[in-house]
Amino acid sequence: MISIKNLKKIFSLDKKPITAVDSLSIEIEEGEIFGVIGYSGAGKSTLVRLLNRLEEPTDGSIVIDGKEMTKLKGKNLRQARQEIGMIFQHFNLLWSRTTEENIAFPLEIAGVPKEERQKKVQELVDLVGLAGKEKAYPSQLSGGQKQRVGIARALANNPKVLLCDEATSALDPETTNSILDLLVAINKTLGLTIILITHEMHVIRKICHRVAVMEKGKIVETGEVSDVFSNPVQPVTKKFVEQVMENPVADESVENMLEFVETKGKVLRLHFLGSSANEALLSDVSKKFSVDTNMLQGKITRTEQGVLGTLTVQMIGEKSEIEKAENFIEEASVQVEVIRDDT
Repeated sequence: MISIKNLKKIFSLDKKPITAVDSLSIEIEEGEIFGVIGYSGAGKSTLVRLLNRLEEPTDGSIVIDGKEMTKLKGKNLRQARQEIGMIFQHFNLLWSRTTEENIAFPLEIAGVPKEERQKKVQELVDLVGLAGKEKAYPSQLSGGQKQRVGIARALANNPKVLLCDEATSALDPETTNSILDLLVAINKTLGLTIILITHEMHVIRKICHRVAVMEKGKIVETGEVSDVFSNPVQPVTKKFVEQVMENPVADESVENMLEFVETKGKVLRLHFLGSSANEALLSDVSKKFSVDTNMLQGKITRTEQGVLGTLTVQMIGEKSEIEKAENFIEEASVQVEVIRDDT
């Protein structure tokens, strides 16, 4: 559906080149929700503006639904852009227009007849849950309602791709969840391919199928969300995963906590995925092997692919028994990471 190859964007600042996107390549499948995450300055917002040619690439190619966006010009580019909807962090609504007038705006530009526009607008109002707010102005709407108007407007021209640039960053947690639920429903109902740009890992965790992690203009890690959560490789990815998986009650990381843990046995971090997260695995370990297990920290969360859990434990006993317990845990499709070995 979307093929990005060797994409590069270089800005000039005080006659010095600044590389915002650096030789980036991604393949995105039709109908998936693909997340792009990175800290401020990583280049993710520049990337999304390159996709619909709001920014001109310095080099590389972007192919969307068989059309090479980087080669289109004039009328052909305008037509291709109509198949790419976009929603923004701060809504970008026209404050002098009502809900229905904001939604109708791209249809007016496209020359859609009035009767057809009105029918389409009402369908979109119902789809995003704004019935009864058709005549309201943006100043009369909550943040979540404004974003729903933005989503409806982005869907007006029946796009094949929906770009979401920090679409929930200005919203409170409850409203964020409602908007994410709406995006999932739209993805399933309309079969839209959604590219979601964010710096919030819980947003990725909740709705995305795959994720790419950006740092300094590059993709440093990519994969299914469940795989990235359960086995982050790059330091920046680990930081993002810790946002969701670390115990929010604890002020200290497990590594800092270790100085207060008796130096014997092994400290292990167990990564559970799917049904294994619900199994009484540690209870079975205690019954089958001569080891004592102390739980130090744990968290269970849910991704689009299923339940994901992380549990940090200390196992005390003979080295051979601990190794048997480790093997037993791994055979149950649980990933075992050794944090400290004092056997």
